[in-house]
This record gives sequence, C-alpha cells and structure tokens, in this order.
Amino acid sequence: MLLFFYIKKTIIKHFTLLLLILLTACSKLQTGMPNEKNEWKPWDGDKFLMRDDLITQQLIEEMELGINLGNTLEACGDWIPRDNILNYEKAWGSPEITKEMIEGYAKAGFSSLRIPVAWSNMMQPEYVIYPALLNRVETIVNWAIDSGMVVIINLHWDGGWWSSFPEAYDECMLKFTAIWNQVSGHFKEYGDRLMYESMNEVGFDSIWTPWRGTLADKKKAFDIVNDMNQAFVNTIRVSGGNNAMRHLLIEVYNTGLEYAYDPFFKMPSDPANRLAATVHYYTPAVFAILEEDADWGKARTTWGTDADIKELNNNMDLLKRNCVDKGIPIIIGEFAACGNNKSQEMRRLYAVSVAEAVYSRRMCPMLWDTPGGEYDREAHEFKDPELIKAFKNIPAKYPHR
Repeated sequence: MLLFFYIKKTIIKHFTLLLLILLTACSKLQTGMPNEKNEWKPWDGDKFLMRDDLITQQLIEEMELGINLGNTLEACGDWIPRDNILNYEKAWGSPEITKEMIEGYAKAGFSSLRIPVAWSNMMQPEYVIYPALLNRVETIVNWAIDSGMVVIINLHWDGGWWSSFPEAYDECMLKFTAIWNQVSGHFKEYGDRLMYESMNEVGFDSIWTPWRGTLADKKKAFDIVNDMNQAFVNTIRVSGGNNAMRHLLIEVYNTGLEYAYDPFFKMPSDPANRLAATVHYYTPAVFAILEEDADWGKARTTWGTDADIKELNNNMDLLKRNCVDKGIPIIIGEFAACGNNKSQEMRRLYAVSVAEAVYSRRMCPMLWDTPGGEYDREAHEFKDPELIKAFKNIPAKYPHR
C-alpha cells in the first residue's frame, strides 16, 4: 500500500512538472517573443481582447523594450505628391513598410512599437482624415500586433498646425478633437494591445520658454497642453467599442522630463483610470542631439563619464519617485544618441545605459529609430548585433522589477 501511494505521488509530481513546462512554453509562444532556442513565433492571441483586470502599469511592464517606426508615417510636406498616400510614407527616406520589416523588430526582441502619424496628410475638408491613410495605419498596426508587440499610435508633429493654438484656440481644438474622434472610431474594436498617444512634443514657445517669460506665462502655456490632453481623453472615452477602457498615453508638456512632476502639469481626469504619461530623453542635449557646436552648447562626441551616469540615474530616480511610485506609469517615448558625429560604440553605450536605467525602474523605454538608423529596413535586421544582444540582456537582469 505504501509503495502504491509512493508511485501515485511520484506520477502526480512529474505530471505537474510537465504541465508547468508546457504552460511556460505556450506562454512564450503566445507573446510572439523569441523562445529559449531563439525561434520567433507569431503571436496568436486575440487582438480585440480588452482585459478588464489589467491596470496600466502592468501593460507598461508587458511592453518591456520598445522602438519607434520613426520618420515614416509622420512624414509631411507640401512638396510631396498627393496622388498616393504611400508617397508620404517614403518621403523622408523610408522604403515602403512591409510585414517582414515589422516582424524584424519583434524577432530582435522588441515588445512594443510606437508609430508616429501625421493625420493631416491628404486631409479632406471639415478635417476629414484621408481614408487610405487610416487603412494604411491599420495594416501596419495589425502586422505589429500579430508580431507580438503592443502598439502606440499618436498625433505627431503633423506640420505644426497645433502651434496656432494660442491665436486660434477654438479652431485648433476643433481639428484636434476631430482627428481623435475619427482615429478612435476607426480602431475602436481593438483591444489593449493598442494605445493612443495624445500628441508629440507640444509646447508653446510663443508664450513661454525656460529662458523667457513669467510664471503666469508658463501656466498659460501648460494650460493649453492640459486642455488638449483632457479633450483627448474625453473624446476617446465616448467614441465607442473598447475605447471606454483603452489605455491612453498623455503627453507631458513638450515631453520634458522635469515637467512630468511640475505643479503646472495636470494629468487629465479619466473615469477609466487607465492613463500613463510620456516624456522623451535626449540628455545631455549637447551629446544626444548636437552634431556641431551651437550658440547654446558645444557638441560632444563621447558620453559615459561618472558624471554622465550619475545624471542619468538621478533623472530616472526623479521620474520614478515623482510619477511611478505615485501611480503614474511612464513611457520614455523617445531616446537615442542622434547625429553622425558619434561612434557606434558611443551610440550603443548611451542607448543601452538609458534603456536599462528606464527599464529597471518599471518604465518602458522606446528607442527612437529612423531610416538609415540602427535598423536596416531592407534587410529586416539590426546593423549592430552587439546593441541587440545588450538590449536582450536587460529584461533578464530584472526579472522581478
């Protein structure tokens, strides 16, 4: 009898272990991420599922490491031929986007994709978005979700029409809400693997800058962005389908890190309580942005001193302490060392250091990348294997972040 119970217990134990192994394997395949043998599999989940119990911080953590499809669907200009929406997609140097291109991001280990969009391209009267543009964005969104990535679509620079808000507030707000009413209506059935981002790097230098203007001017400028963000949330929440519960991304004034916890910046009121905030990180600007000396700074070609690392960690600690720890999830929507005056080793060091500093503090870093950048859109692979290897190592270092 004792032998029978021993055999029975052993069988149950091994069956349970086998079941756990199978469940783990299935989970890895469902994410669309590379498995332990580095074999990528498409995601086969329900793209229209909106999980009721998923809080926004959990979604941000699911997004892990992200990347931008930059200088593509947000390309704009009066010189671009208006006979085909694909002319805009290719205007700033990108080849036509393909399914294989998008899958290449997921195969490299990225779990989220930000797709900047200029919705005014070929816009029709009454602020009607060109139907082919909506359909083209949806095609790329589908490729990304099917690849296993969480997707963000936004209203990007879009020719800068929003800079007229101070002089033409009502008309600009009409266009802003018209855009989001149409976009949210078009994508209303998609589930929580699609986020909307209200805008990109919107600030009003005509009213206030850190170097010019009073506190009253600063409040006036911030209030316009606060109004836009609230109108964005209000528009989305009544646009039907899954939009009542969609996770939304709110732009901090001019996407400035220090403005995320500025008293003049206000997170919108949201009945669904499903908001995150976004900032960009190009600090120090003399390294991350400048290619040559400017009147405001001397271009740097190197980064990584003790002072540089300390500045990075201090900035990320400020975001975590003032936002994440207080219930405001954070996405770093863009970061990179831009320009041709830096070695690939320096670009890699900066990108990996920022990504790790962000990720380790329960935020999502999204690398800014454009045609001719880190990703070869023709070959569908990254030019620097060491960069991707270092990126892939980051989540493994923080399994319980």
